[in-house]
Amino acid sequence: MAAIASRYARALADVVLERKLDPETAVQQVNDMVAAVHQNDQLRLVWESPAVPAEQKRKLLDAIVSRTGTLRPIRNFFAVLIDHRRIPMLAQVAGQFEAELDNQLGFVEADITSSRQLSSEARQALESQVARITGKKVRARYDTNPELLGGAVVRVGSTIYDGSVRGQLQKLREQLSSS
Repeated sequence: MAAIASRYARALADVVLERKLDPETAVQQVNDMVAAVHQNDQLRLVWESPAVPAEQKRKLLDAIVSRTGTLRPIRNFFAVLIDHRRIPMLAQVAGQFEAELDNQLGFVEADITSSRQLSSEARQALESQVARITGKKVRARYDTNPELLGGAVVRVGSTIYDGSVRGQLQKLREQLSSS
């Protein structure tokens, strides 16, 4: 299923970039539609039902699009998902779409956890260090965890860079116990 979601997401990302649409607007509109489907059981049931003709489903989509001002390519993307009965995969496709856009635009997401709130200068320094390591522009999300004692832990994808005092103490403990 992940491969299918990835294929749809990549196709939408390609359309957004080829037509020079604002990526943030496209992501927001996709996420808004996903939220609407998840919050409205009746909408989801209609779009998922094989008993409802695709034409009626697209009319419902068009009614929503006309009220929200959704971009035409985003509307067309949802029509394809409806026609191919991929609405149950909607959240997965949306997540993949955002990741695919980030990848094609040269962004990487970093989760940065520090022992305390970081100043804007410290945030910039950390982000530039992550950018230097990854070779990509960084979109950072920050969190605090006082148990770190000091420093920070940075997660980029499945890679963790532990510069926390707690992490350094753990490494020291492992070195001492192995000698």
